Amino acid sequence: MQDVRVVLIGGTSHTGKSTVARAAAQRLGFDCRSTDLLARHPGRPWRTPEWVPPPHVAEHYATLDVDELIRSVLDHYARLWPRIEELITDHATGRGPGLVLEGSALWPARVARLTVPHARAVWLTADDTALRERIRASARYDELADQERYLVDKFLARTERYQELMAQAVDRHGLVRIDTGGRSANEVADLVLAGVDVRAA
Repeated sequence: MQDVRVVLIGGTSHTGKSTVARAAAQRLGFDCRSTDLLARHPGRPWRTPEWVPPPHVAEHYATLDVDELIRSVLDHYARLWPRIEELITDHATGRGPGLVLEGSALWPARVARLTVPHARAVWLTADDTALRERIRASARYDELADQERYLVDKFLARTERYQELMAQAVDRHGLVRIDTGGRSANEVADLVLAGVDVRAA
């Protein structure tokens, strides 16, 4: 990791990207950022202490099927990519401090085409059962009304499908993915910083 100035951590929602990224950045003394802060699309359809979903978010999940949800988010990430690439380039070429950047917007095919030096990328995955448990716990699913549960279930279906497509793209481009199942955030951060190819783990 001595020459690495940018660490990219991709993955779908609720795979632990943010926690792992913070742990990795702290160890490296790098800045830590999320692609979600560049532009959110459209956000989670449930209330948290930091987030109250506006009406258009509920409409988005209620009216689109899973394939349409996937197309919508991938189109958003395509529009966002020039800003992400500029951010990566600035840090990789020494125009800023080291950076750990995490987010679902780090689509494997685009990252594979990067020509910047001193950058490393990994993608985190979790099995569908773990994703379901994490998302429902975050949403406090058991406390929700039926319509609210429906929106959470649509988000979950999109999340699972996104991860399936993402993992296929990671493997197709010969990139690295880490299964987070049964591993703590610190253990995953160890793997990220070691640059170990653990696709078979």
